[in-house]
Amino acid sequence: MKVYIKNKLMSVGGSSAVLNENQESVFRVKGRVFSPTRVKWVCDLDGNKLFKIRNKWLNFFVHKAYIYDADKNKICTVKDKWFNIHNEYFILGYKDEIKIDGRFFSLRANILRNGQPFGSVRRQITIIRDAFELEANEEDMPFLIAIVIAIDNITDKKYKR
Repeated sequence: MKVYIKNKLMSVGGSSAVLNENQESVFRVKGRVFSPTRVKWVCDLDGNKLFKIRNKWLNFFVHKAYIYDADKNKICTVKDKWFNIHNEYFILGYKDEIKIDGRFFSLRANILRNGQPFGSVRRQITIIRDAFELEANEEDMPFLIAIVIAIDNITDKKYKR
């Protein structure tokens, strides 16, 4: 399955549209209007919350975001490195080893689970807003959307966007 995550151009809370190849909505990403930790939820089309993403309150050198499941249990931490020259990100605390192989904010990166290909993400070049193309199995898609949103949150916070 292939989806496109596009940050909405005019969104106060930082919401995003998640569309399939036919430009139909398949998931929603809702953002909170005034949130210093950039809280966002990945929701299905019925509005059911699947994942919550939020940044760490204070970041000094290493930036982090947390992903919670629908029952508010923290399932993993997404973080960068102190000097993140190559835009590398790490997923820690998840039941499986998740690694992003390649530079996430370059053009293309593979997502590996326990060393096996799990999905791929490609940044789409736009001038006005962030957009990503994500390809993975349908059952893995909500979690991978949460990872992409977490990394986008970290980058936005780091560069004060």
